[in-house]
Amino acid sequence: MNIAIAILGLAILILIHEAGHFFVARAVGMSPRRFYLGFPPALVKVRRKGIEYGIGAIPLGGYVKIPGMHRPAASDVDVQLGPALKEDPSIFPKASRVQRALEAGDLAAAREHMPELEREVAEAQLSPAAARAAERCVNELRDGLGEDAYWRQRTWKRVAVIFAGPGANILVALALPFIAYMIGAPGDLNTTVKHVEKGTPAQAMGLRPGDTIVSVNTQQTPNFDSVSRAIRTSNGRPTSLTVLRGEKAKMLGPVHPKQVSGRYVLGFEPAWDTTEYGPIGALTHSLDDNWRATRATITFLPRIVTSSGRKEVSGPTGIVDVSQRVVAISFTWYLLVLGLVSLSLAILNLLPLLPLDGGHILFSIVEGLRGRAVGREVYERVSAIGIALFLVLMFIGLSNDISRLGGG
Repeated sequence: MNIAIAILGLAILILIHEAGHFFVARAVGMSPRRFYLGFPPALVKVRRKGIEYGIGAIPLGGYVKIPGMHRPAASDVDVQLGPALKEDPSIFPKASRVQRALEAGDLAAAREHMPELEREVAEAQLSPAAARAAERCVNELRDGLGEDAYWRQRTWKRVAVIFAGPGANILVALALPFIAYMIGAPGDLNTTVKHVEKGTPAQAMGLRPGDTIVSVNTQQTPNFDSVSRAIRTSNGRPTSLTVLRGEKAKMLGPVHPKQVSGRYVLGFEPAWDTTEYGPIGALTHSLDDNWRATRATITFLPRIVTSSGRKEVSGPTGIVDVSQRVVAISFTWYLLVLGLVSLSLAILNLLPLLPLDGGHILFSIVEGLRGRAVGREVYERVSAIGIALFLVLMFIGLSNDISRLGGG
């Protein structure tokens, strides 16, 4: 159950990120074609009002397909229609008209020739692979030539659409801790027992949830630190507890603490002190948490190139594992952790690397300053570098996750 909650939380963060892109794109006059959680192939999909909604089989994120991310180029026809032209040369006359118009920079003429190219492609006798490539080419050209194409929009609109994804995650990163502090944020551990694990010395001695530990081996324990220290330093020797159960004091034990990961424990979980805050206090703590986390993340990023830094990288598996452990401890802690994950998603996506959001924002600003679009080949080369770096980072994170889960 805890794992399901953790996975659902991460999926919701991704959904909110993509929803930011989606709704802002629609608000500024662009018409998204797809809204997916996960990447294709699609497990489930449905079309509503010209938009395809779906869940992809590859759970590494999500995406919103915005039309015309790049200005159509004559070379697109050669590259994407190449297989279809080889199988059915009758397409060539219609394709060449569109291509010549693109070479001349006459987008209006290219748009006028598109319907006849679409009909020719639809009627051509093509293999499934060539047909898919041709259909994709026609769709991309039509989107790129449309009035709502992304590349045609003013710089502020493009930046707004791309920033909306990380921006939505930032809002969530502020909202979740705010809610957690309003509900009652966990503070220090106290001496009251919250949970007793089965098959442990704590269960054997008769310790129960709700018991308050007064002393360990007659040594007074005013806080949990003193309880933990007394058990750890027992070195496995017989240990007894004095607890308050209701209004009565009871002596439990002695039992031998067991060793777990080099530490002696009895096998119980303490309760937490909680503090509820008003709106101003909750907002202040949320802002402070986010600022400290942002500063720590930015400081950490250069350390990824070092051996110690790489060991700290986590992938989706590690995030889910930590989240499900926290859910078992406290729901408000889970909200705090989920807020930090949302902030991390925002910061990661704002890195100035294509195909990340930060890379698209940087290129939009550069294009606005230049007054013309950056060539498609430049986008593709820079994106290849960004994708390679991202895959390396994902590999490191997944390797670390497997190592941690395996106890390595």
